[in-house]
Amino acid sequence: MATKKIDSLQDLKAATKEVKQVAEPVKATRKSEKDKQGRAYATGRRKDAVARVWVMPGHGKITINEKSMDEYFSRPVLKMIINQPFEVTNRVNEFDVVCTVKGGGLSGQAGAIKHGISRALNEYEPELRSALKQAGFLTRDDRTVERKKYGKAKARRSYQFSKR
Repeated sequence: MATKKIDSLQDLKAATKEVKQVAEPVKATRKSEKDKQGRAYATGRRKDAVARVWVMPGHGKITINEKSMDEYFSRPVLKMIINQPFEVTNRVNEFDVVCTVKGGGLSGQAGAIKHGISRALNEYEPELRSALKQAGFLTRDDRTVERKKYGKAKARRSYQFSKR
């Protein structure tokens, strides 16, 4: 491509239009990544919990550490957290989930499973990425518990002051 001399603002605008026309982006569609059994795998993390999640087509059965979701999580709020990625993408009762989760408490484990399901759905159906990203489910929540400092009762809480 020959270089043109740019003398005015119109010449600059014309040159940028030519560059834009030449350098049109090629939209590469992402392939879904599944293993031999037709499952998509992802890892989810929240606080100190780490979840390994496999998503496969099915009827909405969620298994956590070889227990049903109702057995593992008794609080309805935690079950709701786990089902959020399916509700956002309108895929309720379309996928079975098998996951193993370690570390942290129940709340952190539920968040880790939600993160893992979202990432696995993104691997299984890349078209769902925009809905999951917009809901904020693909971003790892990196907030963790602050460590206890010496001379303090907890991380920031001081002991009660007494004048005596």
